[in-house]
Amino acid sequence: MRLDARELAAILAGGFLGAIARAELAQALPHEPGEWPWATFAVNIVGAFLLGYFVTRLQERLPLSAYRRPFLGTGFCGALTTFSTMQLEVLRMLDGDRIALALGYAAASVAAGFAAVALASGLSRRARLTA
Repeated sequence: MRLDARELAAILAGGFLGAIARAELAQALPHEPGEWPWATFAVNIVGAFLLGYFVTRLQERLPLSAYRRPFLGTGFCGALTTFSTMQLEVLRMLDGDRIALALGYAAASVAAGFAAVALASGLSRRARLTA
C-alpha cells in the first residue's frame, strides 16, 4: 500500500483545524470534575453532526474528490471529537460517586451523537443538488 502525500496533508490540515477548535472550546467552557463537561459534549455532538453531513454530502451529492473526505472527515471531525476524553470524564464522575451524572452523560452523548448524525444525513439528502 502506497501512501498519498496529498491525502496525508489533507488529513493533517483538517486535523490541525479540528484540534484548534476543540482546544478553544475547552478553554471557553471549563468544568470541575463532577460537573457536566459541556465542551466535550458539544464538540462530540457538533462533530457527529458535521461528520454525518460531510460524509453523506460527499458520497451522495458532490463529485468525487480524493481529498475532501480525508480533510473534513478523518482530519477535521476526527480531531474535533474526542471519545477518549468522554470516557475519562465518565470515569472521573464514577470515581467521585457521581453515578447518575456519569450514566446520564454517557447515555446523552451516545443518543445525541446518533441523533446528530441521522439529522445531518437527512438534511444533506434533502438539500438541493449543487456541484
